[in-house]
Amino acid sequence: MPEENLKPWYDKGLRFECQRCGNCCRTHGDYSNVYMVDLEVARIAGYLGLEEEEFRRRYCARDQGWTVIRSEHPACPFLTDEGTCGVYPVRPMQCRTWPFWEENLRREVWEESVVPTCPGIGKGPLHPAEEVERIARENEDWYQEQ
Repeated sequence: MPEENLKPWYDKGLRFECQRCGNCCRTHGDYSNVYMVDLEVARIAGYLGLEEEEFRRRYCARDQGWTVIRSEHPACPFLTDEGTCGVYPVRPMQCRTWPFWEENLRREVWEESVVPTCPGIGKGPLHPAEEVERIARENEDWYQEQ
């Protein structure tokens, strides 16, 4: 098999720059849950000046053994009225690594789900394939190591 067949469809890189639109902070089917590990829960609770137990009571739910951000609305409870992240400095790894998630790097998912959701796709700096894959691995490793 020729080596070029082993290259990912994004082998020339992907352009992305966050447009601060908040679209990724609103429910979109598969993207509706934000998963958090205990360290992230503690960081966000501290940032908000809440005891961890109070934070969990107000903002968290359990889903298949994971802690997730609970929202009664179609948007993350930390999305501000201005459409920005109210916990940006301590946002979960899942949020930090969007859109370069392993599952998003399948061409059909990228084209059918990510591109229509995110206006930052195709804008800004070119992220080389190696960087995209490193970010996706960081995200996967973060959750598997916890």
